[in-house]
Amino acid sequence: MAEENEQMEVQPPANQVPSSKNPLLTILVLVNTIAMAGIAYFQFMSHQKFAQFESVQDLVKEQGTGEAEAEGDAPVLDGEAKKMGGKPFPLEGFTANLAQGDGPRRFVRLTTVLMISDDSSQEEFNRRKPQIRDSIITTLNGKRPEDLLNVEGKNFLKEEIKAAINAFLVDGRVIDVFYTSFQIN
Repeated sequence: MAEENEQMEVQPPANQVPSSKNPLLTILVLVNTIAMAGIAYFQFMSHQKFAQFESVQDLVKEQGTGEAEAEGDAPVLDGEAKKMGGKPFPLEGFTANLAQGDGPRRFVRLTTVLMISDDSSQEEFNRRKPQIRDSIITTLNGKRPEDLLNVEGKNFLKEEIKAAINAFLVDGRVIDVFYTSFQIN
């Protein structure tokens, strides 16, 4: 019976795991800490490198005060709006289908104001309003949604609309196109 008691004390129970530290876990924590410190160092060095460059605001201030004061004019960045030549010609809203791309049919809702030259006659624009609307809708029908989702695409659309309308005007011309609402569904 004494032998059985000695055997029981020597053997650990089957459901109990011997307690020993896992060196793999310690190594992983150490490697992770070193990696995070390295990333923090490179972020800091990158920030220091970019802090040495002049910002866009600094360049604009230098350019605005340098050129304008040299010419004797008021500074460019004095907060006053420039007077634009031309007369506004508002158009009613447009709803036009966009070119079929991948996916469901998409359309655009657009409200525009045309800035026409001062020497343009309002009567010509009123007479040609259906032709103006048709040229804008035709231009919109050729566009895909991806073409109009970024700023460059919207600016390119303005130029296309302006060129399409100026192609058939006799007395006047369109100086600029302004979007008062622009929605793609």
